[in-house]
Amino acid sequence: MPEEIEIDTDKLRETIDEEIEHSGSSKMLKWVSLSTAILAAVAAVASLKAGDTVNEALALKSDATRIQALASDQWAYYQAKGIKGAVGRASAVTWKAAGKPVPGDIDSTAKRYDNEQKEITAKAKELEAERDAKELEASALLEKHHRFAAAVAFFQVAIALGAVAALTRVRLVWFGSLALGAAGLVFFALPFVAG
Repeated sequence: MPEEIEIDTDKLRETIDEEIEHSGSSKMLKWVSLSTAILAAVAAVASLKAGDTVNEALALKSDATRIQALASDQWAYYQAKGIKGAVGRASAVTWKAAGKPVPGDIDSTAKRYDNEQKEITAKAKELEAERDAKELEASALLEKHHRFAAAVAFFQVAIALGAVAALTRVRLVWFGSLALGAAGLVFFALPFVAG
C-alpha cells in the first residue's frame, strides 16, 4: 500500500512560477520555489520507501502465518501420535489385567509413537522459531514504514506552507516550511540510521 503525496505538486509548481513572473522575479520566491521542489522530490522518495517497507512487511507476515499453519499441523500430528500411543498402552494394560502376555507389537508400537512424537516436537518448534523470526523482521519493517510515513506527512505540510509563503510572501511562513521539511528529513533518515 504505497503512500501517495496528496498535494498536486505540478499545479503547485505552476502557481509558484506564475507568482515569480508577476512579482518581478523576487529572490525570495525563487528560494521558496527551489526549496518546495526539493521537498516534493524527497517526499516522493519517502513515499516510495514507505510503500516498499509496508509491502515487504505484509509479505513477511503472510509467510509467518503460513509457517504457523505448518507448525499447528505438526502439533495436531503430535496429538494424533499421542492418542495412538495411549490406545496402545491401554491395550497393553487390558492384556495384563486379563492375565495374558502383552503381544510384542503393542509395546513396540507405543514406543514407536513416543519416538515419533519427539521428532514431531522438534519439527514444530523449528517451525515456530522460523515464524518468530519472520514476525520480528516484519515488525522492524513496519516501524520503518511508520517513520517513512511520518516523513511524508511532514513533507506534505512543508510543501503546503511553501505554497502559502509564495502566495503571501511572508518569510516566517517559509521558515516554518523549511523547519517542517527538516523534521521530515529527520524522520526520513531515521530508518537508515537505525538499520
